[in-house]
Amino acid sequence: MEQGKQGVMVAKLMPQQQNPIEQLQARFKELEAGFRTWLAKQSLPVEAAVVTATSAAQGAAIGGFMGTLTNDVSSSMPTPPPQAASLNPQAMASFKQAQALAGGPLVQARNFAVMTGVNAGISCVMKRLRGKEDVQSSMVAAFGSGATFSLVSGMGGPNLAANAVTSGLFFALVQGGLFQLGKKFSQPPTEDIFYSKTRSMLNNLGLQNYEKNFKKGLLTDTTLPLLTDSALRDVKIPPGPRLLILDHIQRDPEIKDYRRGSGR
Repeated sequence: MEQGKQGVMVAKLMPQQQNPIEQLQARFKELEAGFRTWLAKQSLPVEAAVVTATSAAQGAAIGGFMGTLTNDVSSSMPTPPPQAASLNPQAMASFKQAQALAGGPLVQARNFAVMTGVNAGISCVMKRLRGKEDVQSSMVAAFGSGATFSLVSGMGGPNLAANAVTSGLFFALVQGGLFQLGKKFSQPPTEDIFYSKTRSMLNNLGLQNYEKNFKKGLLTDTTLPLLTDSALRDVKIPPGPRLLILDHIQRDPEIKDYRRGSGR
């Protein structure tokens, strides 16, 4: 009996081992939240440069992978004779478009890096300058991405400027349509309308797991400018996330404008 009791006591005293995958996910979220907080404190040129570089790296990795799938297609394309350009410019333009869309890993890595990097960089600048992310900002970023992609990939005919503008407009229209379509189908339930700004803030900080804490405490969007450390502590949010949330509220121009609009 005594040995059984001792075994139970030892089992109680031994700390429970956490799942290593959960530990890795929690660590990644902490690093991501810390990186976002550091990035928000930087100047606009630094933030734009970092966002552009990281997004371009991600795009290059995706493009390189996609290029391995289309490598056989690009290698099987015949090389046109030099006199073909003077005989049929339109055919040469179509051939260049096919090459740009079906290039090897390096070509696709370059194309995707340009598209994602420029898009993310312009989106970052527009959001910092305008204080919000809407369809106009999205379309401006898409126009820059499409125009740059056209210039780098060599798509279209010999008139580079016209092709860049055309590609930019096409990208902007597609992005604007997708933005509006996604906004239409991602409307939150009626009871979540009062937590839209809160949800966006928590997602940007990597703290979306604490949305339920806000709802339990009825901390709606209208209370964001009034939040204090004690209010967040009452809804059982740990110290680290509390500091990130309060720092974000102090720096977010949209919340400041909301406070002024409410007459506070």
